[in-house]
Amino acid sequence: MRVIPALALCCLAALPVKAAEVRVEVQLPQLNVAEYHRPYVAIWVEDAEQNAKANLAVWYQQRANNEGAGTKWLPDLRQWWRRSGRGLTMPVDGVSGPTRPAGTHSLVFNERHPELGKLPAGDYVLVVEAAREVGGRELLRIPFKWRAASTGSVQGNSELGRITLTSTR
Repeated sequence: MRVIPALALCCLAALPVKAAEVRVEVQLPQLNVAEYHRPYVAIWVEDAEQNAKANLAVWYQQRANNEGAGTKWLPDLRQWWRRSGRGLTMPVDGVSGPTRPAGTHSLVFNERHPELGKLPAGDYVLVVEAAREVGGRELLRIPFKWRAASTGSVQGNSELGRITLTSTR
């Protein structure tokens, strides 16, 4: 009789537990301009008071050119720079990466992410900011629930296209 409950508990413990995750799709539009440069992009999570809680991605020029290292232009991502960027030493393992070409880029972050895993369940805002040399700057926000099911999307006007978010538990 006692074998059956113990066996049932073992079977339950062996089932995979799905980790909380956030899936983000970022569209960078192809712009028809005379001098095109790939945008610098920062993606982070803020709380209700607009405090940066987790840096998810920072895309910038990582190799030096005739103007110097790409980190020189990171302050052009103004909101990200003010909220958390100036306190970071680049590159940041698992966060920073090279600029991306025009197109749709899919990203997945889960609770094993060093900063995201520390966040308690609740309401947050995903922020995506893009700035481009000889171009413009754009910032988009999508509210979401961490460690709960939620979806959202927003359409950019210039430097960013459609941004979509799906949060699951």
